Amino acid sequence: MKYNFDEIIDRSKNYSAKIDELEMKFGRKDLIPMWIADMDFKTAPQIIDALVKRVEEGIWGYTSRPAEYFESVRNWQIYKNNWHVETKYMSHALGVLPMLANVCNAIIEKGQKVILQTPVFSEFKTVLDNWGIEIVYNPLINKDNYYEIDFDDLEIKAKEADYIIFCSPHNPVGRVWTKEEVEKMAKICIKNNVTIISDEMYSDIMLYGYKHTPTASISEEIRKNTITFTSVTKTFNLAGVQVATCIFPNMEMRNKYEKTLEKFETKRNNAFSIVANQVAMNEGKEWFNEVSKYLEDNATFAMNYISENIPSIKYSKPEGTYLLWIDCRKFGMTQDELVDFFVNEARLALNNGTTFGVEGTGYMRMNLGCPRVVLEQALKQLEDAVNKFENNKKLELQYV
Repeated sequence: MKYNFDEIIDRSKNYSAKIDELEMKFGRKDLIPMWIADMDFKTAPQIIDALVKRVEEGIWGYTSRPAEYFESVRNWQIYKNNWHVETKYMSHALGVLPMLANVCNAIIEKGQKVILQTPVFSEFKTVLDNWGIEIVYNPLINKDNYYEIDFDDLEIKAKEADYIIFCSPHNPVGRVWTKEEVEKMAKICIKNNVTIISDEMYSDIMLYGYKHTPTASISEEIRKNTITFTSVTKTFNLAGVQVATCIFPNMEMRNKYEKTLEKFETKRNNAFSIVANQVAMNEGKEWFNEVSKYLEDNATFAMNYISENIPSIKYSKPEGTYLLWIDCRKFGMTQDELVDFFVNEARLALNNGTTFGVEGTGYMRMNLGCPRVVLEQALKQLEDAVNKFENNKKLELQYV
C-alpha cells in the first residue's frame, strides 16, 4: 500500500472526543477506545497539504461557498454511485445530526411522526426527542445476526407515520440494502405518503464487493419523495471539520431548510471545511480506495479471530461501514453486567448495544477503524477476559 494505515498516532493531545471523554463515559481512562465512529488514520495527504496551504494564507475571514463546492459532491456521487443529481437541490450542514435537527425545525410539523428501524444509530432518537417528535418503531428482523427489513410491519407503521429515517448502509448492523429492498421500502412509503429521510453517511464504505444504492437514484418518483443526507466525513475521517450535504427532492423544501440555516446563522461553511470537502472528493480517490481495502481486511481479521478464539461471541458480518455488531448473549449477562465486563475486564470502550434500541440487548458495537495491531490487542484482551469469565463459570458449576 502507498499509505501507512498501520501507523500508531497519538490522539491524546489533539482534543479527540474518543480519548478525552473516556473517563466521563466509561469511568476510566485505561481503555482501548473503539466506540465513537471515527478512524485512527491520518486523512489523505492531498487534504492535509491543501489545509496547510489554507492555514499559511493567514486570513480566515467570512468564507463564501464557490459553485465548484456542490459540483464536487455531484461528481463524487457520479463516481461512486452513478447517481446524477442536480446541485440546485443541495444545501449545507455541519453534519448528519445538525442536518436532522434543521429538518425537524424547518420541515417536520408538530404532531407528525417518524419511523425508526431499530437497532439503529442512537442519536436519531436523541434529536427527535429534543424536538418533541413522536417515534414509530419498525424493528429489523434478526435472522441469526443477519438483519432484514420487516416489510409487513412497515406496511402497518407507514399508515400512522409521516417520515422514515432510512439508515443506508445500516449503523450498527452493517447491512448494505439491495436495490430491491430499497425500492420496496420506498414504494411502501410513497403509497402511504411517508417522506423518506435517507441517511447515507457511510455509503462510500462498501466491503466485500457490495454496492450502495442511493434511495433517490432508483426512480424519479422515489427521488421526489426522498431527502438524502450525505457526507465524506466518514469516508476521509473528517468528522471534526463538520461538513455535510443535504439533497432535497424539490426547491420548496430546500428553501424552507435554508431559512432555518439563516435563523441559526449556520449558512456558511468555515474556511477549512470548504477546502477539505472539495479536495477529498476531487483528489482523494486513491487514498479512499486503499483505506477501504484496509478496513475490509480489518473486518476479516476481527471476524476470523472471534470465530477461532472467542466462539461464544457471534457477529453480524458487515457489508458496509467500519463497525462490527457483536452478539454476546451467550454470556447470560444483564446489559449493565455486559458493559461492565467490557470496561473493567476486557479494558475496552465499545458502544452499549441498548443505546441503539431495546433490540440491542446483549450486543455491543466495535469500531474497526484503527491500525491492525490495535485491533489485535483489543481482541486479545477480549479473548483473555472471556476465557477468565468462562473458566470461573465452570468452577462455579462444579460447586453447585
